[in-house]
Amino acid sequence: MSCADVLFVVLPDTLLLDLAGPAEAFRLANQQLASRGQPPRFRLRYIGPQPSASSSVGLTLSGLEPLPDELGARSWVVLLGRPGEATQVVRRHPAWLSARDWLSRVVAPAIEAPEASHRLLTVCVGSLLAADAGLLGRRAVTSHHELLDELRALAPAARVVGNRVFVEDGPLASSAGITAGIDLALHLISQELGEALASAVAQVMVVFHRRAGDDPERSPLLAGRSHLHPVVHAVQSAVVESPGEDWSLERMAELAHVTPRHLARLFREHAGVTPREHVEQVRLALAQQARQAGLRTPQALALAGFSSDRQWRRARQRAGS
Repeated sequence: MSCADVLFVVLPDTLLLDLAGPAEAFRLANQQLASRGQPPRFRLRYIGPQPSASSSVGLTLSGLEPLPDELGARSWVVLLGRPGEATQVVRRHPAWLSARDWLSRVVAPAIEAPEASHRLLTVCVGSLLAADAGLLGRRAVTSHHELLDELRALAPAARVVGNRVFVEDGPLASSAGITAGIDLALHLISQELGEALASAVAQVMVVFHRRAGDDPERSPLLAGRSHLHPVVHAVQSAVVESPGEDWSLERMAELAHVTPRHLARLFREHAGVTPREHVEQVRLALAQQARQAGLRTPQALALAGFSSDRQWRRARQRAGS
């Protein structure tokens, strides 16, 4: 898949963490790819109606590119938050109006084009800017809990969802704000590059308890990863990357450079499961995802690393599913 241009739209008073958090996640994803001898998948760009803008903490962000007249082949436009109450943040000052006009004129037709690969990402108040520009339509969207009423007023046809970390609906992905922007970025990285690489990024950022859109740790691929132990993380990532390997306790201990007994103790202490239970959780989750994607059961089981239907059924029984 081609590299995506990630365009952060920077307006005056942009919340610095709304920008820096997701940007760091995408940068670290490129760093992980480089360590594996692979090319980058995200090209970070910072654009705005003005060449510089003061951030929420007073730091001036300069060298901003002008708003482009057209999007590249694959662009992700990121709209960021600003501090203050709804009546304060939706001030239609010149920068806001310029961004709103650009969104309506350039971004709206691009993301709605048939077979388009563009995306619109919003963090906190960014959803209000998207609504003001008429980009939400009837899609599901979320924002910071203090701004939901204003969002409903600006986009009455949209399905505004509260109490969610982030929401996806077609090319639109919206988040509640601040750290939720990091959660959304990690989610998108996992879609692009896989759970193992996204987990590696989360580990570097020390945000191990990754949240999904509506459940703090819904995916079994993320379960038991809210810890800091590098040995356990290394084994967990290796299993996700190659679920079909013969993951005996001895094989995992060899990978971790510890004894089998010590590895079992580390897993119980830090992940709350045995190494074997982790392998089965990963395989069951991958098999379920493959079947939901439309693969026939034999294909799904082979993809997930199960050697037979009988092995899969026994794993399900042990998991109580």
